[in-house]
Amino acid sequence: MPVVKIEGPKITKDQKNRIVKEIIPRLSEIYNIPVQAFVTYVKENELENIGVGDELLADRYNPSDK
Repeated sequence: MPVVKIEGPKITKDQKNRIVKEIIPRLSEIYNIPVQAFVTYVKENELENIGVGDELLADRYNPSDK
């Protein structure tokens, strides 16, 4: 049973549905196993909990909050 983990900023339920409906069928083709064998986890993080280089994403996308 393959496990797909996607971690990033908060997204809508519609975006999560798109991830599952668009990515998992492609992986199913590549692995040559049914889509029902996949488990997908979407972990959402607050932008203030993610740093890139020496900058928090919260500061990059909300510069007025610095």
